[in-house]
Amino acid sequence: MTTLLSLEDVSMRYPMHGKGGAAVHVVFENISLELATGERLGIVGRNGSGKSTLLRLMAKIFAPTSGCVRWAPGITVSLLSLGLGFRPDLTGRENALLSCLLQGLSKADAKSKLSEIEDFAELEDFFHQPVKTYSTGMRARLGFASALMNRSDVILIDEVLSVGDHQFRLKAKEALKNRLTEGRGVVVVSHAEEQIKEFCSCVTRLNETTLAKPDAVEEVLLDVNKAD
Repeated sequence: MTTLLSLEDVSMRYPMHGKGGAAVHVVFENISLELATGERLGIVGRNGSGKSTLLRLMAKIFAPTSGCVRWAPGITVSLLSLGLGFRPDLTGRENALLSCLLQGLSKADAKSKLSEIEDFAELEDFFHQPVKTYSTGMRARLGFASALMNRSDVILIDEVLSVGDHQFRLKAKEALKNRLTEGRGVVVVSHAEEQIKEFCSCVTRLNETTLAKPDAVEEVLLDVNKAD
């Protein structure tokens, strides 16, 4: 297997300014991991533990405070996060087009995908309305449908498998499965155990600023449940 990306002693800290003077919030520190072709890694942890921040480091959106994130030459990465980067003043159609362009599609290819995105998102006339008029669920459906168009070597999934009603969730999971080929690496953040079991081959836990060594799905989830 080929290593697609690796994190070496990565830390993320934010400055905090209060009455007592400057302080530092440590999100996580000294995290190391590797993702290879065909691997499907789940990341679990409590709210606020830094899981989404970790995905954004992998997606090249954030830079670590210290440590190094390395990608293999030519590797492309896509983050499936609900409504990430949507402009509220633009319509659903315009945001979908922009999302496709940001994922590396040509303008012609991006335009050719709009009908498919519109049908999948099930927004009807709202597809041509500003996103600021959308409900949270509508933004989620548009975000998922747009993200499905990615062609990346690494797919980072941040809580996007619980969107919409039951029927839409089933459709979303099936569509995503069809795009998880053996040559791709996948990282999934989810609080839903069934989704971790369904999509991941191993799991790691982000807890108290540290990341555990990846292990078998059932074992990690059992330990998480005992701790909680």
